[in-house]
Amino acid sequence: MNKLLTGQASIGWAQKTAETIVNESDNKGYHSELAKRWAYVPGMMLMALGRTGEQYGIPEYSDFMKRHMDLFVREDGTIYSYSLEEYNLDQINQGKNLFTLMKITGESRYEKAAHLLAAQLLGHPRTSGGGLWHKKVYPFQMWLDGLYMAMPFLAQYAKTFERPQLFDEVAHQLLLVEQKTRDPKTGLLYHGWDESKEQIWADPVTGCSQNFWSRAMGWYAMAIVDSLEHFPVDHPKRGTIIGIFERMCHSLCRVQERDSGLWFQVLDQGFREGNYLEASGSSMFVYAMAKGLRLRYLSGNFHSNAVRGYQGILDRLVEEDESGVHLHSICHGAGLSLDRDGTYGYYIREQVVSDAHMGMAPFLLASLEMERYHAAMTGEEASA
Repeated sequence: MNKLLTGQASIGWAQKTAETIVNESDNKGYHSELAKRWAYVPGMMLMALGRTGEQYGIPEYSDFMKRHMDLFVREDGTIYSYSLEEYNLDQINQGKNLFTLMKITGESRYEKAAHLLAAQLLGHPRTSGGGLWHKKVYPFQMWLDGLYMAMPFLAQYAKTFERPQLFDEVAHQLLLVEQKTRDPKTGLLYHGWDESKEQIWADPVTGCSQNFWSRAMGWYAMAIVDSLEHFPVDHPKRGTIIGIFERMCHSLCRVQERDSGLWFQVLDQGFREGNYLEASGSSMFVYAMAKGLRLRYLSGNFHSNAVRGYQGILDRLVEEDESGVHLHSICHGAGLSLDRDGTYGYYIREQVVSDAHMGMAPFLLASLEMERYHAAMTGEEASA
């Protein structure tokens, strides 16, 4: 049966998924992934749950997000288990929830925590061109992942605290990594770039890694739409960022699998042995395209790609039973280092799992955004 209800986009799937996550986490208590540490995946999931609460008008979801954030944000604005001197972009992502908490509570500790994370970014180690290292332990490396972790936070920080010069910083980072990682033949972006060209995974001429990993490009696509949402309409780089986003989406559509509407773990390798249609990257692309369409960053030509992608996730990768919503074909994790060499064989060897928050959070975000896009198209919501 077609799970995408005709004329109703994703009605119901976001709420059902959120309920599944909340029930699972409440059952596990302090053993839940959301309660263990300040990290980027819990941060993304909590953000998705907070948005669900706001979109559906269900305060329990927003309260759930606040309760888990309060496990880490202390009264003085310091953050349990966070270290600024680690200089790790992944550690910024959970801070996106601070802006919502500032708005709904007015408590100063959330503002102080946001200033702390912004201080990391302002003093973060950089490449010679000013690009933020992904982590201190990964010198002179920019990864697509890091743009999602940090740039939407910095853009919202710039807007919230009226620091317009920080929009220039966000624009510089988004444009620089695209310039360094984009393959001119396919238009796709390599996972990482090493300015020093010293890493085992880096091309000795370009410094780029070897393959186009689905989730890496998903992180970057989400980084663009989530950052642009906060940009002043007259910022001199806003149009350029929108332009490279549309160009990139055309490239993504060229590698979208025809029958399923999904995207492969290694984007341009099709049904090569070991490759598979992957859930997190597919969800991220659907989210970014649907949001780009709703906010008019993209032309209407991408409507069918977003809808087919979401339909493919529901038909091919989603199941529902008495315990809730389940999502399959999630790459558990991947990176670039001495033992993660960026080869095709490496990406397809990484563990494939079901129901991991790494996939469930993007699926929840995609469901929420498809619902908002549908509402905007039908006049039920004023489009921004």
